[in-house]
Amino acid sequence: MSEHVIHFIYLASTACFILSLKWLGAVPTAKRGVIVGTLGMALAIGGTLLEPTIENFRFIAAAVVVGTIIGVPMAMMPMTAVPQRTALSHAFGALAATLVGTAEYFLHAPHIARFTMGALAIEVILGGLTVTASLMAAGKLQEIIPTRAILFRGQHYLNLAVLGLAVLIGIYLVIDPGAWWLFPIMLGLCLVFGVLLIIPIGGADMPTVIALLNSYAGLAASMMGFVLNNKLLIVAGALDGSSGLILSIVMCKAMNRSMANVLFGGFGSASSAQGAGVKGEARALTPEDATLVLQAARSVVVIPGYGMAVAQAQHVVCELAELLEENGAEVKYAIHPVAGRMPGHMNVLLAEADVPYEQLVEMDDINPIMETVDVAIVIGANDVVNPAARTDESSPIYGMPIINADKARTVFVLKRSMASGFAGIDNPLFFNENTRMIFGDAKKTLQALISEFKNS
Repeated sequence: MSEHVIHFIYLASTACFILSLKWLGAVPTAKRGVIVGTLGMALAIGGTLLEPTIENFRFIAAAVVVGTIIGVPMAMMPMTAVPQRTALSHAFGALAATLVGTAEYFLHAPHIARFTMGALAIEVILGGLTVTASLMAAGKLQEIIPTRAILFRGQHYLNLAVLGLAVLIGIYLVIDPGAWWLFPIMLGLCLVFGVLLIIPIGGADMPTVIALLNSYAGLAASMMGFVLNNKLLIVAGALDGSSGLILSIVMCKAMNRSMANVLFGGFGSASSAQGAGVKGEARALTPEDATLVLQAARSVVVIPGYGMAVAQAQHVVCELAELLEENGAEVKYAIHPVAGRMPGHMNVLLAEADVPYEQLVEMDDINPIMETVDVAIVIGANDVVNPAARTDESSPIYGMPIINADKARTVFVLKRSMASGFAGIDNPLFFNENTRMIFGDAKKTLQALISEFKNS
């Protein structure tokens, strides 16, 4: 196969990746972005298989079979598991970069150019820490390991020492690539650092952490492109890495926090999540009584959170919204940038339920009109509607922009119990005069509301 043909296929693949990122940035074109991104990856794989240096396809075929066996069940995971599935995908991508970098080093050491060795060291350092960090993030999201921030004395110094030693070894290997015995130590330190990086991060910061790990995995892949002299890997990894970094910055801005605070602040730890304490009496409401209020409402805002994902309630939310619209109410969905446990989590769930994208309103656009809203329905959200972020300087979320649900005329909060949210922070919204708690599984509660609405 002509080298020019392979280069043309790689160029077409790169164009697909760029267009995919552009189209994924808007709801109306997101489906097109997924299709074009998939096409780009197919072209990239096809172009690679045409490389004349490949002489034996048996191992490649075996890898395809193994990847398919792992990938298909992952793709069939429920929507509630998308965040941890995404974290696992980052782990697999980073593992590939780490293994390739390790193989390239032991195949060619000590005869490795300094530039190549520098790229290889960065690839292994970023890839190694991303593997264990992503696995830890997936474990926290799945609640296999404690979701709270785990802090101990001297933690930050230990983290910096482990990472710093790994970087110093990487620099030494650039100077002397033949010091092969240092390579496993560098790799081991990176794997340990990945664990240390995640344990002090609370559950509420997981969306930002996932985006950041996406960036690390992409940058590791880009460095792998320099090592293998593959221009497509360089470009694709750079696109992945830069988009993940930009998304992390956007999400930090949405929380009014710095990246350093997310990575080292211990947000959501037991010691810091107490705030000033919340006192009051919550007022419960039955679905029958709530239906009477909804029937009189002319403007309703739905504020979804992770509880909606757990209950798989997105379809019944859409059904209730249609009934409200038939009754003359205007329905909108207020989307907080960090609602759920991964970037865009709520958008994905609501899109699955065929909610019109015109009804999805970002936080900055919905807040100015919240005082005119008759009913705000909070479904499984906690931290993104917590007014302590505005009023309680002792709260760990103080200063974080929130959806001003408490300013609506009436607030319905659908929760299983009075338990705090994923960040472990109490919410004074639950005790407001205009708030009514509707306890129970969100899906069953919404189904009861729909039944009452139809029978009234």
